[in-house]
Amino acid sequence: MAPNRQARKNHDELFPGHVSTLAVTDPELIENFDNFAFDEVLRHGTLDTRTRLMVQLAAIIAGQAVREYRAMLGAALTVGVTPVEVKEIVYQAVPYVGMAKVFDFLHATNEVLTERGIALPLPGQSTTTPETRMEQGLAVQKRIIGDEMVETLYATASDDMLHFQHYLSANCFGDTLTRTGIDIPTRELLTFSMLVALGGCEPQLKGHVAANLHVGNDRARLIDVLTQLLPFIGYPRTLNGLRVVDEATKPPAP
Repeated sequence: MAPNRQARKNHDELFPGHVSTLAVTDPELIENFDNFAFDEVLRHGTLDTRTRLMVQLAAIIAGQAVREYRAMLGAALTVGVTPVEVKEIVYQAVPYVGMAKVFDFLHATNEVLTERGIALPLPGQSTTTPETRMEQGLAVQKRIIGDEMVETLYATASDDMLHFQHYLSANCFGDTLTRTGIDIPTRELLTFSMLVALGGCEPQLKGHVAANLHVGNDRARLIDVLTQLLPFIGYPRTLNGLRVVDEATKPPAP
């Protein structure tokens, strides 16, 4: 039992020289998975390889699969995802996944980069200060989800919950989404991927489908992302994501 020729070729480009122990112990599973993930799925859509690996890393962090993350991180670096981009994916996961879940991935990232001879810390990507994070965060929040939506969030928040809106603007957007290293449309694809992989985040996912559309990621691109996440996050979360995308983007009935 062995993956087909195209699956082996695509796999070897990501993992040159790697010999899978699972191909020895679980050959039927690896044949099926590799044929699916590294051939059949790759034949659909137009995502470039770098973007595909970046959204997969984001989803794998949200899915809490550290060993798979280490393997796919090596693949991402092999195909040209930069160390800065990798670190920015991990940093962006903190406000969406939570530091308790990201902690191990940050250490895994540092270990892989160090093993590859990459000196840490990497060049800083922050563009804000404690004094400007709120103003700049609010500006990028409005750029991503729209002025009207941000104003509505603030206007409809009760007095005892208003501080969460300030946290979103200053911390989630100001501390994280204002950083350089990854552009805003790609960052929105990363957020979309994390929310899909987390599961149970459909209200937030709906908001970030709208945000993706607002920054130029159309229905086809979001479906492409979900296609490439499917082998790593499974059908239930993928189908939930497809439903949200479909409801948010299909034309109204005549």
